[in-house]
Amino acid sequence: MKIKDIEIRPISIPLKEPFTISLGTIENADNVILCIKTDDDLVGYGEAAPSSTITGDIQEYIISGLNFIKPILIGKDPFDISRIEEDIAGAIKGNYAMKAAIDMALLDLIGKATKTPLYKLLGRYRTEFKTDCTIGIKDPQDMARDAVRIVERGFDTIKVKVGTGLTQDVERIKEIRDAVGYEISIRADANQGWKPKDAVRAIKKMERYELELIEQPVPWWDIKGLRWVRTHVDIPVMADESVHSPQDAIKLIEQEAVDMFNIKLMKCGGIKNGIKIANIAESVGMECMVGCMIESRVAITAASHLVASTKNITEVDLDSSLSLSEDPVEGGIKIDRGKIVLPDKAGLGIESVKV
Repeated sequence: MKIKDIEIRPISIPLKEPFTISLGTIENADNVILCIKTDDDLVGYGEAAPSSTITGDIQEYIISGLNFIKPILIGKDPFDISRIEEDIAGAIKGNYAMKAAIDMALLDLIGKATKTPLYKLLGRYRTEFKTDCTIGIKDPQDMARDAVRIVERGFDTIKVKVGTGLTQDVERIKEIRDAVGYEISIRADANQGWKPKDAVRAIKKMERYELELIEQPVPWWDIKGLRWVRTHVDIPVMADESVHSPQDAIKLIEQEAVDMFNIKLMKCGGIKNGIKIANIAESVGMECMVGCMIESRVAITAASHLVASTKNITEVDLDSSLSLSEDPVEGGIKIDRGKIVLPDKAGLGIESVKV
């Protein structure tokens, strides 16, 4: 089996409504679908979901990068994935969303060639699990109404975006807790929006509302600040933007800066690196979350295979495909009342992407 072609498909799917975090507002999923085709007529699917404010990627960079590395892929056997990814890493620095798309497409091909679901090849631990559902930043009362609707759809965990003002952030958590009660889990994500001392003040006021965790309270580069926040609050602190690579994970553990990692394929470059980060965390007894950018069910399905194969990934934030106004994917995972169920089909289980 040899790679004979790669097809690059830009997509731009409007969100059902604008999604605001402390770093800005997103209105469209401007992603890239990758199709790697082999000489025996198999197609492996991948997706790159850029984030200019987090990974530094934009759609145009990904398209250019894929065209640049196309000669590295043509003629290769997808089973040589480790050598292929080494060659790509030597040819182009960064571009982790692009590399994630290649990684998931090659793994999809390996699964299809062996007629085996990817999570079984990786080592099945589970086949279904729950995801949270995220609320973007709005007025507190509007966020509370969104929270009620999420619970009515069957979700029992809500992720709340904060980070634009301490008083209003605390009010957001209060309004949501009052609206949904205490049987629903709530986690908060500041997306780097606070300074360390402000973060501690805000989190201490939020503690009465029984938050499950607080994600990335301070800027990604402020590891000392992360550690300071962690040592001054009782709620577990999770790194997101501070952990892109396995090397970042090691540094954060050495500094005792956080309690958990949020692994995202677009940050780390794919499933294989995601497993490395999870294994590093597991070696010190740390649990992980798998999260997402604004991704379609292609990348969400790939991330779900990672979750299904890895014991210490205990938290899941894979809801972004639900926010898209269109779903171009045939096959892949299903989400029903907050539960993700993986397909029992070869590779990722994706049959086609209509773009």
